[in-house]
Amino acid sequence: MLSVEQLVVTRGSLRIGPVSFSLGDRAYAVLMGPTGLGKTSVLEAVAGLVPATSGSIRLGPLDLTSLPPWKRGLGYVPQDGALFPGLSVEENLGFALGLRHVPAAEKKARVASMAEKLGVAPLLGRSVHKLSGGERQRVALGRALIFDPPLLLLDEPLSALDAATHAELCQLLRSLHAERPMAVLHVTHSAGEAAALATTTLHLPELLAHGRA
Repeated sequence: MLSVEQLVVTRGSLRIGPVSFSLGDRAYAVLMGPTGLGKTSVLEAVAGLVPATSGSIRLGPLDLTSLPPWKRGLGYVPQDGALFPGLSVEENLGFALGLRHVPAAEKKARVASMAEKLGVAPLLGRSVHKLSGGERQRVALGRALIFDPPLLLLDEPLSALDAATHAELCQLLRSLHAERPMAVLHVTHSAGEAAALATTTLHLPELLAHGRA
C-alpha cells in the first residue's frame, strides 16, 4: 500500500500541500485537478524526483521519503516518455534490467516478451527518433514495467496522442494493470481517462482543502 501523509512540496515560490492519501496494492488511482495546482509535483515527490519539504511517503513498510529515486523501485513514465535518445527500442526496454545485473539471456527474453505484449516487437532494432508518439509511449511503459515494480507512476501519459491512439493506449493500460500485481498513480486532467481507467479518483483540490482544514 502507498501511504502519503501530510506531504508538502515546495517548487520555487509555490507551496503544495499538505496532501494525504493512500492506495491499495492493486488500485488504479487517477489524480486530477486544474493545471498549475501541483499534480505533477505530488507525483514527482512520490518518485523521488523532488524532495518532500515535510510529511512522509511509505510503500508498505518501506519509508520512501528520503530515498533517492533509484532506491525506491518504482516505475515512472513522464509526460514525454523521456526515452534515451542514443539507445534503440530494445536497449531502452532493457535498461532497468541492465542496472539490476539481470543475466543477458534472461534480459533478452524479458525484453522480447515485453515488446510482444506492447506491440512493438518489430521495432526492437529501431532508433527511438523514428517512433510515432504512440510507439514512444508504449516503449516508455515497457521500460517502466519490465522490472515488475509494485507501483507505476504516470504523468499525463496520453495527453499528446490522437483519439484512436489514446483509446488503444487506454486499453493497453487496463490490460497491463489487470495482469500485474501493482498499483498505479496516474496524473491527468481528463475526466474521460479517469472514467476509463480509475478504480480510485483523487481530486487534488479536495485533498488540499482537507489537508488545510
